[in-house]
Amino acid sequence: MAQPQQPPPVPLPDAPTARHLGDLARSQTRWGVYLETRPYGTLAQGRLHFVEGSRHKSTGWIFREWTEQEIVDRFSEFSPIELWKILESLG
Repeated sequence: MAQPQQPPPVPLPDAPTARHLGDLARSQTRWGVYLETRPYGTLAQGRLHFVEGSRHKSTGWIFREWTEQEIVDRFSEFSPIELWKILESLG
C-alpha cells in the first residue's frame, strides 16, 4: 500500500539556510520543524522554526555550541513531546 505523499519542505524566506528536520503531526495539524544555525564569534548558535501552512513561529537563539554539528546533535536529543511544548510556548 502506498503512503500518502507529503509536499517537499519549502525554504523559509526569513531563514533561507534553515534545514527541515522533520514534522510534528497531531490530528489534522502538521508542523514542519526547521533548524537554523549561524556563526556567533567562535561559537555557533541555532534556533527552531515551526511552519504550518501560512503560520510561522520561531524561537530565539536557544542553542549555543562550539560547532553547528553539536547543535544538530543537541536538537536530536529532543523528543516530539518536548518539541510540542516548545511550539506551544510560542503562543
